[in-house]
Amino acid sequence: MKAFISRYFSKHSETSEEHKDSALVTHYYKAKHDDLFRAVEGLFSSPSEIVASSKERGELTVKYKGNRRAFIVATIIMVRPFRTAVDFSVTTDSGGPVDFGYSRNLIVQLYQKLDSQFTTVDPS
Repeated sequence: MKAFISRYFSKHSETSEEHKDSALVTHYYKAKHDDLFRAVEGLFSSPSEIVASSKERGELTVKYKGNRRAFIVATIIMVRPFRTAVDFSVTTDSGGPVDFGYSRNLIVQLYQKLDSQFTTVDPS
């Protein structure tokens, strides 16, 4: 019950190594850091706006303007050669205290786009 409430009655979602929701577990890709960084940047075309970009720290900050407005922080970290992790943190800018799962679904969509471009790998 708590998982259902936190999934749909929140306005923030983020990924992590050992998330209870399997869709929000950190994804690892067999790719170079620079290639993956460019691909994540490419996910946020107009009308969304990349507010800050730091390739050295592997972080992108985005004002997302899709069906709803959201603030996204994407973290891209190379953990080994050709093994790069991608995490997202999404906070919706809705008028109320909940987004009914929009932030979670946005993360799932972003991962699906990356999964179609790059080979996923097991983190171990």
